[in-house]
Amino acid sequence: MSTATIDDAFRDQVEPLRREITAHCYRMLGSVHEAEDLVQETYLRAWRAFDSFEGRSSVRTWLYRIATNACLTALEQSQRRPLPTGLGQPNSSPVGELESRPELPWLEPLPDSLVWGEPDVDPAEQAVTSDNIRLAFVAALQLLTPKQRAVLILRDVLAWRASEVAKALEISEAAVNSALQRARAQVAEHAPERPELPDDDRSRQLLDRYLAAFHDYNVDRIVELLTEDAVWEMPPFTGWFRGHKDIRHLMTAQCPAKGPGDMRLLPTSANGQPAFGAYHRGPDGVYRAFQLQQLSIGPDGIDHVACYFDLTLFAKFGLPEALAEE
Repeated sequence: MSTATIDDAFRDQVEPLRREITAHCYRMLGSVHEAEDLVQETYLRAWRAFDSFEGRSSVRTWLYRIATNACLTALEQSQRRPLPTGLGQPNSSPVGELESRPELPWLEPLPDSLVWGEPDVDPAEQAVTSDNIRLAFVAALQLLTPKQRAVLILRDVLAWRASEVAKALEISEAAVNSALQRARAQVAEHAPERPELPDDDRSRQLLDRYLAAFHDYNVDRIVELLTEDAVWEMPPFTGWFRGHKDIRHLMTAQCPAKGPGDMRLLPTSANGQPAFGAYHRGPDGVYRAFQLQQLSIGPDGIDHVACYFDLTLFAKFGLPEALAEE
């Protein structure tokens, strides 16, 4: 078989899997930046080995095996990626200086466009679902050892048999079952299954009100849209805040926005959840990237907001660095 023929056959069989392999690497690593790098590494390894692929498993299974082991190799040199709530400290007081730790590798959001592409694609036809990439689930995965993480994903997300996982990871089936039991207990504790979400119309109305409240920078109206025990966290700041009183105090005391027109939001989506690029108006009237907000909506309203101050994420989401004056 000629090199050109091999290249064409390789491309035809593996390219349709790129989006779900991206989601897989993201679950393992907790970083969209690292996930994209590992997808490239996976495809390079697969291309080099493709002419010797004997078809004893599906191409999909073969590619996932390569991706998993590439991620495990990368994780040998990496720290886990938490959110502030995953650091093991109690919720913070909004009074006083905020501690920033930009040197820590923080959990990052995953743009929906990388795993679902065009918005009119039927989610039912996708290998990636919003539940298996939701932020709380991926955050809980980061509490596991890399091997436990791989076992849980391969068994519970991809529905592999224990024997398949054992072969891919080169461990015994007993070791697979033991790791799976421990991993399931950890994830159940830190990312319990979500209750039924409000219907699309209710969610859309809630998000419209949230966007309008931020444009007016009306802190009371923003906080009213949150549940009573909502959590607000802001990596790389290590503190996290719970409940209306503390979140209201935090926004009033710490945010540079003070009144109508100081902030603008552009809608996007991450991990199957609504998100906004937030822009703050400078003295020159230009709105510059400020933070990326990711919202979790439960039956009673917005129950979690993660605000990421890593401005390199804006490019990953296709968001501009600045907006013109209104």
